[in-house]
Amino acid sequence: MRIGYVQVSTTDQSPDLQSQALAADGCERIFCDIASGTSATRPELARALDMLRPGDHLVVWKLDRLGRSLPDLIQLGAQIEAKGADLVSLTDRIDTSSAGSRLLFRLLGAISDFERSLVRERTLAGLAEARRKGRTGGRPKAMTDKDLAAARALIVGGHSVREAAGRIGVSVPTLYRYLRQ
Repeated sequence: MRIGYVQVSTTDQSPDLQSQALAADGCERIFCDIASGTSATRPELARALDMLRPGDHLVVWKLDRLGRSLPDLIQLGAQIEAKGADLVSLTDRIDTSSAGSRLLFRLLGAISDFERSLVRERTLAGLAEARRKGRTGGRPKAMTDKDLAAARALIVGGHSVREAAGRIGVSVPTLYRYLRQ
């Protein structure tokens, strides 16, 4: 069975071009999500994946309609392969039922893993260099020790926590968090 999947990012975009291409390719069922491709919740994609059986094909108009990142595509490709089905992208001319396309898809996965490793190494090296120079990452503190001392003095002097927070210029939950430290 050929199962089609269509994805458009907004209600302003029409799924017609994709749907017509999938129907012309012989898709018996077509599922359509209107959501960002980076969205984690794509219920129609989940339904299409659930419907796949060994020997089926999940057909998309273009790979970027299935996922916006290579790791995402590789993960979805593995899900499809685990079901004994194949992935077909009409405009990218990928059909994982052929040995050459499977090789290409797996090479893309290997390149993706390699790139993730390089990014991780660069990030760790940059953080180590910043620490060596005395810089630390993260959000700046909302209150200095002087601010905290002033807030405590206001509270001891009879002001409420809300009043003390207002005078210091922080939220009540932030002041409570600093008072507990």
